[in-house]
Amino acid sequence: MKHSKRFNGVSKKVDAEKVYTIEEAVVKVKELATAKFTESVDIAVHLGVDPKKADQAIRGTVALPHGTGKQVRVLVLARPPRDEEARAAGAEHAGLAEYVAKIQAGWADIDVIIATPDVMGEVGKLGKVLGPRGLMPNPKSGTVTADVAKAVKEVKAGKIEFRVDKAGIVHASVGKAAFEPKQLVENIHAFLTTIVRLKPATAKGTYVKGIALSSTMGPGVPIDKAQIAAMGH
Repeated sequence: MKHSKRFNGVSKKVDAEKVYTIEEAVVKVKELATAKFTESVDIAVHLGVDPKKADQAIRGTVALPHGTGKQVRVLVLARPPRDEEARAAGAEHAGLAEYVAKIQAGWADIDVIIATPDVMGEVGKLGKVLGPRGLMPNPKSGTVTADVAKAVKEVKAGKIEFRVDKAGIVHASVGKAAFEPKQLVENIHAFLTTIVRLKPATAKGTYVKGIALSSTMGPGVPIDKAQIAAMGH
């Protein structure tokens, strides 16, 4: 894989022999975010779990105290009057039949879909389209709910959903490089504390194998795993 001169230049500023504290990693990632746009700050956590086992397929949600810095576009699939409640709470789109048809026709201009329980029969038809894109509403993540106004407000305020991939890694965006270091540190703490709390009883050996922080276009900065030992208790 070939990298740009800019990437190779900033990569040299990461000490390959060192593991950084969360605070040090945040400062380093901000320093390395030199792209011409405002980069996101992403975290990758390698877990000692077998994602093929249902009880080890880690997934959940976390409310980041300072949000992600991204504009989250929300669609609520609901019948009246719930669709009106959703719009009043800040959802960009709300309705049912017309949006089911739009999604089936390839429309993808949304980041989160929330649905009421009574329309899941209709939403189920979209599984093949929404599943692979990680947009399928799910009761576990709070995106299937009768209280659509509350769900919309939580998502807009910085509630994110995450799930472990086939390689046992959880990826998430924890803010923007333009955030203050303290805001990024607090978001990372909230995220890692949630990951630690979700440790399955059946997971053997080391649960958190590695953590790396990076900006969208920057190299990964390894975080010291010892820092998270006290989290989640």
